Amino acid sequence: MDKQKALLFASAAGIRLLLFTAFPSLPAVLTGRVELSTPVTSFKRLQEGLFLYTHNVSPYDGGVFHQAPLLLPLFSLLPDPNRYPLATGLLYIFFDLLSAHAVTLIAETAVSRCSRLFTSPRKDSQYSSTAVAAAYLFNPFTIVTCIARPTSIITNTFILYAIANAATAKSLTFILALGFASYLSLYPILLFPPLLLLCYDQTATRSQTPLSPTSFTLSHFSGLTATISTLLYLSYLITGSWQFLASTYGTPLLLPDLTPNVGLWWYFFIEMFDSFREFFLGVFWLHMASYVCALCIRLRKQPLFATVALLGIIAIFQPYPSIADSALFMGLVPLYRHIFPCKSLLYLISPLSWSFLSRLTHTSPLVMRYSFVSTAVLLYATLLGPSFYHLWIYAGSGNANFFYAITLVWSLGLIVVLGDMLYAVLRDELEAERPELKGKEAQQI
Repeated sequence: MDKQKALLFASAAGIRLLLFTAFPSLPAVLTGRVELSTPVTSFKRLQEGLFLYTHNVSPYDGGVFHQAPLLLPLFSLLPDPNRYPLATGLLYIFFDLLSAHAVTLIAETAVSRCSRLFTSPRKDSQYSSTAVAAAYLFNPFTIVTCIARPTSIITNTFILYAIANAATAKSLTFILALGFASYLSLYPILLFPPLLLLCYDQTATRSQTPLSPTSFTLSHFSGLTATISTLLYLSYLITGSWQFLASTYGTPLLLPDLTPNVGLWWYFFIEMFDSFREFFLGVFWLHMASYVCALCIRLRKQPLFATVALLGIIAIFQPYPSIADSALFMGLVPLYRHIFPCKSLLYLISPLSWSFLSRLTHTSPLVMRYSFVSTAVLLYATLLGPSFYHLWIYAGSGNANFFYAITLVWSLGLIVVLGDMLYAVLRDELEAERPELKGKEAQQI
């Protein structure tokens, strides 16, 4: 690691450590925020499950703990976070730094601009790996997520390492990382098809002999199945029963806990008649899963972007989303500097810093069109979301519609970012195939 990266990582760790030590009540406050903690990632619920586990009681008996069993032995090694919170804070800081390191590995492969089947005409327009890591580490959403200590940070770390290993054609570690991520949370299994394409392309580029797509797929699918099965069996050995399956994976599938969050599911199913519940659960899950094949087919030349786009879709449409999922998606957006409207230094602080000021420079063609709109919408939802929740829960001067309306605005902002990126990537592909259209207007049908 060079001095610049070492300084970056030390600064990011120092800021997080300062927040943990200078504001000791801040982690407890943020842990209780529904925007940062969900029923399947909450640190408070993890503490309750850990208490039952250390007292030889099944942590799944109370119907509150919905997280993976292997997290319990890990956190049982740490001292009591109420009396010694620094140890837990250091663990989360460590995972944040690991995630940033994985982001730098992805950026250094340059696969976002030059893949086996596609080379962007704007391939020289890029951020350095250090700048991409800085955008991730100093994103306010990433920082507050670290302080709130949800277990989604650990899942995000494994997802990023799965992407990094797939981009560097390391099949074994790619399968292991994705297996751990899928074990901790249900939705990362949807990332397997685009990451498999990415790993295949990178392996085929490095291989001296032609690869069989069928055998490559079967071997990796078998490896992923074996990894998840092994983790599930270890969980059975720890808990002594298979009760954890229904609590850990049945909760996001069946949505029994309708605690408010930044997603779209909870309010809809509160208002849902019980006779229609199973039907709409299937529809919602089918809707989210249907993007996988579509993105892999249309973006076959750019499997990394298919993965990034799918992370954005998951951040919007999964049953229990949080700010951590959005931070993961936004952390990978700087990899696509070549589709941004201009070189804006403000973007290094956070993706939220896209603004109309970036249009004042003309160093690259304008391909992303709604950067100001997406920035305004996300800032609007970020600032008013806590206020609307306070009006509903604490002040009693509002109702659930207040908070759900602002979560709709938040989802709209993410959709604008994702749709704008998708248009820009497709426009980039079009100009690579037909250079004569560069700079000309294209109609979206």
